[in-house]
Amino acid sequence: MSNESTGSSSKIIIGVLIVALIGSWIYFNSSKTELITQNEVKVAAIDSSKNIIQSEFIAASAKVDSLTQQNTQLTGDLATKTSEIQQLKSNIGNILKKKNASDKELSEAKTMIAELNGKLNGLVADLEKAQTENKQLTAKNEDLTNQNTSLNTNLSATTKEKERLQDIGSTLHASAFSIQSLRVREDGTERQTNNTRRANTIRLAFQIDKNKITPSGTQDLYVCITGPDGKAFGEAGNIATREDGQRSYSNKISVQYVQNAVLPVSYDIKQTTKLAEGEYKVEVYHNGFKIGEGKTSMRKSIF
Repeated sequence: MSNESTGSSSKIIIGVLIVALIGSWIYFNSSKTELITQNEVKVAAIDSSKNIIQSEFIAASAKVDSLTQQNTQLTGDLATKTSEIQQLKSNIGNILKKKNASDKELSEAKTMIAELNGKLNGLVADLEKAQTENKQLTAKNEDLTNQNTSLNTNLSATTKEKERLQDIGSTLHASAFSIQSLRVREDGTERQTNNTRRANTIRLAFQIDKNKITPSGTQDLYVCITGPDGKAFGEAGNIATREDGQRSYSNKISVQYVQNAVLPVSYDIKQTTKLAEGEYKVEVYHNGFKIGEGKTSMRKSIF
């Protein structure tokens, strides 16, 4: 009886131990499965959060790159802000590159992305303000340039007008014109005549009036004679006149002018061929301007 009782007790104990062992194993496996599930959920949650942060970072980075490419020559405060944005972008990128970034690090990254977007918005506003100010400054510069151009044009016009008036003012003036047709013999004796057969010299006489502007010195006068046929008489060259275009001149007279003094001028134009009948017109030019003129008539010889 005693041995049978002991054996039964042993079997019971063993059974209880087996049951306990099985229960423990089942509990352990159940807890392990639950822990694994929790970890998997946690990892999935972390990955999802990281993906969201990554998407936000990509969008912010695109804005940074776009602004940087469009504004490569920023200076001063704008350049400093751009540098800060690039550094912030680099810090966020370093966190997101980590395979096992912690919740804390991801939270910091999310905070920095918000800061990055704020700085980007501020930079965009500053750039728009700078562009507006630049347009206003450009408009002012264009206005100043136009004003300066107008002033230069007016100054140039004034200078040219002053030069023109001085040019006109320094031009001599001739008066007391006298034109005679003469017969000059070989012995030097002369006699006034308007007979085409006898006249062989045209004497031009006039005076240069006082002029306070023209400086003392040699002044060139050009004598243009037009014959009865309307053609230039005794062409010696051409001059460009201010009002009458190109003119053929008959003689060039160089006189020694004294400033603000009257200068009498007398000049003989000798002719070896017979003079034609009709009117002879004599014009004198100085500095391109006609300063005086006179006329004389020749009649046909009867003898």
